[in-house]
Amino acid sequence: MSNNKVQIVTADPSALGLFGLAVITLVASSQKLGLTQDVSFVLPWAIFLGASAQLVASINDFKHNNTFGATAFGAYAFFWYSMGLTWLIQNGVFGEALASKADPKQLGFAFLAYLIFTIYMTVGAMETHKVLFTIFFFIDFLFLGLTLSSFGIIAEPAHMMAAYAELGIAIVSFYGSAAAVLNTHFGKIVLPVGKPFGIFK
Repeated sequence: MSNNKVQIVTADPSALGLFGLAVITLVASSQKLGLTQDVSFVLPWAIFLGASAQLVASINDFKHNNTFGATAFGAYAFFWYSMGLTWLIQNGVFGEALASKADPKQLGFAFLAYLIFTIYMTVGAMETHKVLFTIFFFIDFLFLGLTLSSFGIIAEPAHMMAAYAELGIAIVSFYGSAAAVLNTHFGKIVLPVGKPFGIFK
């Protein structure tokens, strides 16, 4: 029997994942900042860019044996699927009875769970590169704001914290996506992403 192994080469999926994150956070932050109204047209971008694009990135990072990237993209993909379903429930798509029983504090606990997750992923991002660390830093404040707002704790300031943090995520994620594409495409550093902090390695 042959012991030969076949290696399948797959491209780095982070550019697509970061692009998906950038698009949905830009669209969603426009609603939080009061630049746009309601979530009807946020939903498609949540499902296809926030969720599906990041899920594709996650699956391909698993193929790269990249536990950190696969877990991050996968977890946030399912967050956006969950938010999409939440908005559908809130808007009565599944009936008024289900919408009327919605308790925003349950969202608060979900956001708290993602805050905990993001904090330890931020620690991991310190040994990836500084652009990714900055994205996670903003995500920390997004979930802190969402958690406090959902529990009714300094609700308005917390909402605005989440809104501006989400806009920050979008801006830095666009840069990160562009860096991943252009640096790979040209085979040199076009857009620097910053070296790891080197604290844990």
